[in-house]
Amino acid sequence: MVCGTRPELIKLAPLIRLLGQAATVVYTGQHYDTAMYHRIRRDIGCTGRFHELAVGGARRGAQLGAAVAAVDGLLAQHPTRAVVVQGDTTSALAGALAANANEVPLVHVEAGLRSYDRAMPEEHNRVAIDHLADLCCAPTPLNRTNLLAEGVPDERIAITGNTVVEALVAALPGREEEDVVLAAHELRPDGYVLATVHRPENVDDPANLETILRELLRLPLPVVLPLHPRTAKRVEGFNLGGLLAGLRVVEPQAYPAFLALARHAAVVVSDSGGIQEEVSVLKRPVVVVRRSTERPEIEGTFGTLVAPGAGVRAEVLRWLDDVPGHRERLERIPSPYGTGSPSTRIAAALRRLVGDERVLSPERVLVPPPASRPRGSRVPHSNSSS
Repeated sequence: MVCGTRPELIKLAPLIRLLGQAATVVYTGQHYDTAMYHRIRRDIGCTGRFHELAVGGARRGAQLGAAVAAVDGLLAQHPTRAVVVQGDTTSALAGALAANANEVPLVHVEAGLRSYDRAMPEEHNRVAIDHLADLCCAPTPLNRTNLLAEGVPDERIAITGNTVVEALVAALPGREEEDVVLAAHELRPDGYVLATVHRPENVDDPANLETILRELLRLPLPVVLPLHPRTAKRVEGFNLGGLLAGLRVVEPQAYPAFLALARHAAVVVSDSGGIQEEVSVLKRPVVVVRRSTERPEIEGTFGTLVAPGAGVRAEVLRWLDDVPGHRERLERIPSPYGTGSPSTRIAAALRRLVGDERVLSPERVLVPPPASRPRGSRVPHSNSSS
């Protein structure tokens, strides 16, 4: 399993735990900030091999090249039944390219998402990964439709739901723990706004970043802002530090603490893809500050999309007009990302792909490649899950 960011680790954790000793995790270090990584790493509980690389801090192209080379080296050293990547990051693309170069079957978790916005680097990544993959694990029927429209054969697609559902349920703190988190920040349920912002379109553009911060400052409730390292760097570089004084700026939170903050926020304001999924499980509204989204399943129910600019405050105020009423309505809407254990469905499809029941044996031991199939031989697409 190749990953390199906090969201990938969170979403792959249920599958990593399920596969146990059969799972080897390669963490590229794309997210190299301690607060963004070590707390999540601690909670994974990986019992198999764990390799840590250090490709973070460079330009995207340099990161990609270094990660491909490093993963390629590991695949050359270790017999590998399949490579699993999640999402649309530089690390996911690196894992996909290395798998392809070594003729190792590739599994793409969270396949078929599309924003149709070519200005997003992630859009190029996810499209490339899907077309390299031997198995596309699509969270929703819409994602499957996207893949079919691009000519991905149906037998290479499995609708699995999104692992964020079970990752969130496993990490969600109890009421007492939630009370501790809120008390530490002097907050009361439904009495604050939670905001996150980190995407290049928002933070690398000084005008957009300044406008978003000013829009948050004009809200009638306290705004809690876990400050992403990228955002902190841009705020300093653009001399916008004074705008943070009126916000409740906190460091990036451990996942359970962040979920506690999100669960009791009156509304969430974010440009994160993962948060768009999480609010559908937590039954909270989100204002998505982006030009486009690859998760349209929540539009009109849990979320509204607004471009970076002066419309952010107006959209948030719409959700603040009746917080209890919106909460009650959202409680009745099921998450489009499924229920139960998507990781179990992914593991079953993976087992069928590699053609060996022992991958999920009770002992959960690392299974060597069968003698009948040389290491590196590619599994025919007809063996993939549908």
